[in-house]
Amino acid sequence: MEGWQTIADNLPLYFSGLGVTLQLLGISLALGLLIAVPLGVLRALSNPWVWRPVWIYTYIFRGTPMLVQLFLIYYGLGQFEAVRTSFAWGWLQNAWFCACLAFVLNTGAYTTEIIAGAIKSLPAGEIEAAKAYGMDRLTMMRRIVLPAALRRALPAYGNEAIFMLHGTSIAMLVTIADVTGVAKRIYATHYIPFEAYITAGVFYFSLTLALVALFRWAENRYLKPLMPR
Repeated sequence: MEGWQTIADNLPLYFSGLGVTLQLLGISLALGLLIAVPLGVLRALSNPWVWRPVWIYTYIFRGTPMLVQLFLIYYGLGQFEAVRTSFAWGWLQNAWFCACLAFVLNTGAYTTEIIAGAIKSLPAGEIEAAKAYGMDRLTMMRRIVLPAALRRALPAYGNEAIFMLHGTSIAMLVTIADVTGVAKRIYATHYIPFEAYITAGVFYFSLTLALVALFRWAENRYLKPLMPR
């Protein structure tokens, strides 16, 4: 009981860590989606000179662990003199910036492939109907292809958001006090690993349930009308 009393006394720290986790998640998903939409469009094109560079980016970031990517950005870049003398060094010394950069690039790669796959899977009839109305390529992409693709991508993107939530826990390895970082600090101070990490698990589980509910609502709102009756 003493261990749980210690957890109760430190709940404000957990809620502070929750705020950090939510900030990391929100920034990563927002900026990752921002870069993934145009890259997903390019990835879905048939011209190899256009889609191949995007594929290289997604292949690298989907083919290596996010922890390795974070360590390379936070610890690895500093060994190069050109980086240390550049304007970017001030940012790259900041653990928060490096964590966000690694998370954005990682989720951006996965989301790019999700969006590209959704674009490629669009029924040909929708494209033909848009052409029959005389839409040019840009208008068709803006009014037909992207809205339909983003709706169809919701289930896969919901899974990516949950994976990203869990992935943010590695930020504590670069000294960021997120939920896992707080649990580690309480364990190191009070030597109660079970209570410290089970409490962190409850926070992540609750956030996961909230994300599942949010994406289920979005699917019912935006995807269900597109499904065949």
